[in-house]
Amino acid sequence: MPELDIREPRSLPLAIADAAHQPVEEVVERLGSSTDGLGSSEAARRLAELGPNAVRTHQASGWAVLGRQLRSPILILLLITAGLSLFLGDATNSIVIGVILLVSVGLGFSNEFRAERAAEALHSRVTHRAVVVRDATPQEVDVTALVPGDVVHLAIGAIIPADMRLLSAKDLLCDESILTGESMPVSKDPAPVPGAAALGDLTSCLFMGTVIQAGNCTGLVVATGGRAEFGRIALGLGERQPQTEFQLGLQRFSFLLLQVAIGLTSLIFIANLLLQRPVIESLLFSLAIAVGITPQLLPAIVSTSLATGTRQLAKRKVLVKRLVCIEDLGDMDVLVTDKTGTLTEGRISFTSALPAGPGISAGELLTLGLLATEADYVESQASPVGLNPLDAALWASAAAAAFAPARYERLDVIDFDHLRRRTSVLVSEAGAAARMVTKGSPEDVLALCGATPASVQAMLDEQFDAGSRVVAVATRAADGLTAIGPADEKDLVLAGFLIFLDRPKATARASLDRLEELGITVKIATGDNAKVAEKVCDELGVLSGGTLTGATVEAMSDAELAAAAREASIFARVSPEQKARIIRLLRQSGGSVGFMGDGVNDALALHAADIGISVDSATDVAKDAADVVLLDKDLGVLAEGVMEGRRIFANTIKYVLMGTSSNFGNMFSAATASVVLSFLPMLPGQILLNNLLYDAGQLAIPGDRVDKEQLLAPSHWDIGFIRRFMFLFGPISSLFDFATFALMLFAFDAVPGEFRAGWFIESIVTQTLIIFVIRTRRVPFFRSRPSLGLVGASLGVVALGVYLPLSPLAGVLGFDPLPVPFFLALLGMGAVYLVLVELAKLWFYARAAQQPVPLRPRAVPRRGTTHHIARRAARFSTAKAGPLLHNRGPGRRRGRIRAQRPSHPGGS
Repeated sequence: MPELDIREPRSLPLAIADAAHQPVEEVVERLGSSTDGLGSSEAARRLAELGPNAVRTHQASGWAVLGRQLRSPILILLLITAGLSLFLGDATNSIVIGVILLVSVGLGFSNEFRAERAAEALHSRVTHRAVVVRDATPQEVDVTALVPGDVVHLAIGAIIPADMRLLSAKDLLCDESILTGESMPVSKDPAPVPGAAALGDLTSCLFMGTVIQAGNCTGLVVATGGRAEFGRIALGLGERQPQTEFQLGLQRFSFLLLQVAIGLTSLIFIANLLLQRPVIESLLFSLAIAVGITPQLLPAIVSTSLATGTRQLAKRKVLVKRLVCIEDLGDMDVLVTDKTGTLTEGRISFTSALPAGPGISAGELLTLGLLATEADYVESQASPVGLNPLDAALWASAAAAAFAPARYERLDVIDFDHLRRRTSVLVSEAGAAARMVTKGSPEDVLALCGATPASVQAMLDEQFDAGSRVVAVATRAADGLTAIGPADEKDLVLAGFLIFLDRPKATARASLDRLEELGITVKIATGDNAKVAEKVCDELGVLSGGTLTGATVEAMSDAELAAAAREASIFARVSPEQKARIIRLLRQSGGSVGFMGDGVNDALALHAADIGISVDSATDVAKDAADVVLLDKDLGVLAEGVMEGRRIFANTIKYVLMGTSSNFGNMFSAATASVVLSFLPMLPGQILLNNLLYDAGQLAIPGDRVDKEQLLAPSHWDIGFIRRFMFLFGPISSLFDFATFALMLFAFDAVPGEFRAGWFIESIVTQTLIIFVIRTRRVPFFRSRPSLGLVGASLGVVALGVYLPLSPLAGVLGFDPLPVPFFLALLGMGAVYLVLVELAKLWFYARAAQQPVPLRPRAVPRRGTTHHIARRAARFSTAKAGPLLHNRGPGRRRGRIRAQRPSHPGGS
């Protein structure tokens, strides 16, 4: 197609407030566009000049990762220690610490950068697109490719991709709460806004990040990226994402370590000063103790675990928007989900038309149902693309082929919304008088008709009892009307019912069984009739705890609903607000609640849940609100994701327990020995080297096997449990350290270099081999086999730890050669140590304090404006950071917008 003749813009960009006051024609001229949109080459030129429509970047930046590594308090502590050593003339110790610093940064950088790359790959798989007119032809483009002057078509459920001036609108309502805080939707109209007006009063404009709640429209892009109102706010928040429960748990754990490190370090420093040891030597040793007690590679271990889990989940068709959300997925113990596509096949078929009386035939009733379709009749007959599932099934039926669209003229339409739950059209047949046809949920349509005869109610109940999805059709004469509104939906005459079937999914029973094995309670929230939902559950053999309807939910207080929601299994005919309220109250009951939905009416509940789950075919607003996106809408796929999340958490906690207990024990031993001995039991550089070797061996933990029982229930951060574990197994480690001290001093009469070499070897051997005992509650090796990677890494670390004091580097590291009998004694001590730890483990886990406790009501973590802005900003993301300078700042993730229809009132 030839390039459109578009005039040069008079000024670009244009402020959205100015555009709101100007007529449409003037705004189009100011932006150098037309109602047929831009040409492709002009759009490309503007994109190059103004930059992408993005406020986030998702490109993995090596420099950014390195910067985070160098800002680590642990590494800063290492730098201070190395600098002090060099300043005091201890070049050897300074070099050793410097090497450790480089290795630590290198390991942390490589693992975190791999995790960033995994996240980048995830962002690239979740796309957001908009329907834009280019070269006078509608086409889909990535939202980041929009430029001022583009003409964009939007429908209900779409998230506005840029600040836009309305060109045309039909019954348009927008949710602008993310910008204005106003919960009520705002009516929009293309007419210019007179005089000065606040942002929320610019009714002729649409704003990036807001949501179309009803109607459809065409808009002209005025501002993109950081120039849009939402973009300025998102850029002001920066790249930092709101923290998850897992991250908050890590924070609490770090605070515990900080308390222990400060206490132990202070005591050591004061004790050495009282013993009149050199101040600088005491300070360096105290700093080494502070560093040594912290698991230096915890960030790398967590990043590796999450990156490994991300790759595994991607193979299972589960995409996680943020890596840390994997942990939240594993934490879930209550799942509230819709019915269509999860318990049923999601392939809806039209089965029959049931007239309400003798005055209308089945064929005429079907024709009325086809007329009450939002999309154009000719397009609908040619292709069901863009239709809601029930309308698509209706048009795909064999009887629809006989429909003659040329006979009918549609004069007006009231689009479907989730409050009215119906669609109405004003139509004229072959020039005859106009009439209105309404199609929607039976309850809502019957309420607009006269008294329902008992025979009609019996017919409806029979279909509901059979598990059919039913849509009611009603009509009335509309002489003299040329347009209709919701107020005209009255005095209708019921024509009959359209019957649809959505069969239960063959794999649903097995998927529900898997979720039950994982300790997850599944509840159904549907817009469908209660009897239909109960019929599906009955056919799948699901024992129901009861059903609550939307009307019942509305009449209950929060306390009453919280109690009822814990027991109920089905929530039927519930509104979006009621779904969100149910989720909130379930969370207050103590559970970690996940919500799975794919419709416009699911967005509120997705935002309210601990973990929001959607599917790749979901509506715009649902995918945006979700934390996890399933490529296949299957509860079995979700179960795989939950198991992976729990496996990652279990492996992370393994490292935390092993690292803190071993490090605490070793540092306690070092602190005690520094007071008793006339020399330092281990030099600062040797302490740090020991800790680094141990941590490096545990980098294989993310790929370790996890015992089945650890996957059967969600695990949570329990700082009290970690503290108890540390204070039991740490002192056991110290007992064998003290035995080694006695062996070196009294049996071998060791000099400082020999003493340090002996304790270094004993320490690295015992704390590395204990991994195999602590990693499982079972008997190690016999009933719980570690991964080959963990075995190889651990044995490699032990071998290196034994070799270093015997190697040519021994002198540089401050070690002296050891007698052969020491190694024989080490074998015996190591065996006794492992047996004692196994016995202590059995006793520890048998105590009541370590048993699972009942869930307690908890305060609901706030998910405020910042959280929602950060999640919504993620869709406006590019992998190229450079061009964002045009838009005043950086950005983060790419996604996909598609103009889609909502699910029909028959339910979900």
